[in-house]
Amino acid sequence: MLVIREAAKRGHANHGWLDSHFSFSFAEYYDPAQMSFRSLRVINEDFVAPAMGFGKHPHRDMEILTYVLEGAVKHEDTTGASETLIPGELQHMSAGSGVRHSEMNPSDTETLHLLQIWLMPNKMGIPPKYEQKKFSVQEEPNKLHLLASEDARDGSFQIFSDAELLAAKLEPKGTVKHTFKHGYGWLQVARGEVTVAGGVLKAGDGLAITDEATLEITSAAGGEFLLFDLA
Repeated sequence: MLVIREAAKRGHANHGWLDSHFSFSFAEYYDPAQMSFRSLRVINEDFVAPAMGFGKHPHRDMEILTYVLEGAVKHEDTTGASETLIPGELQHMSAGSGVRHSEMNPSDTETLHLLQIWLMPNKMGIPPKYEQKKFSVQEEPNKLHLLASEDARDGSFQIFSDAELLAAKLEPKGTVKHTFKHGYGWLQVARGEVTVAGGVLKAGDGLAITDEATLEITSAAGGEFLLFDLA
């Protein structure tokens, strides 16, 4: 079963410096029908104004991933990490037993556009951890790239969640196919558009996948997406 979560039906909050769209209930946006999907708790699409951002705040027992589409993120946290994340890189933070961090837009002129992802952990109270890495999603189109997994295979980040994260950029008429481990998944279109089972999904659209062994994803004009393989 495939159920589309249309971009226009997501939650939305505009604070001036921050324009956010919520695939699931978050902060002041609450919808009991859209709380999470399997272990996927948050997908926020954020636009952060120049020289603004999220000041230092706490998290615990959550796997947090950040995927930058435009601009850069300046990250600092209480593990001692101080890094700048740019498009093509993925950020992973295990909040574990507790961490405080900030995420700022270091540019005075450019808007930051990112996807913030939270996955519910399958281990609680672990030591906090931060890491970031460049992946070749842009350089190697028409291929699914494994970004995060429980076993850290193929150079992916090790995450403590019943989930895997893959990403792909499709050129016009490009196609990829994925076989799910447990039949559950979520597809989030980051840019452009993709086609699944004859239906066109555009940037910001999500797709809840239930009891599907495989999924073929194509694109007529080109697109980029994240794909979660969920238990």
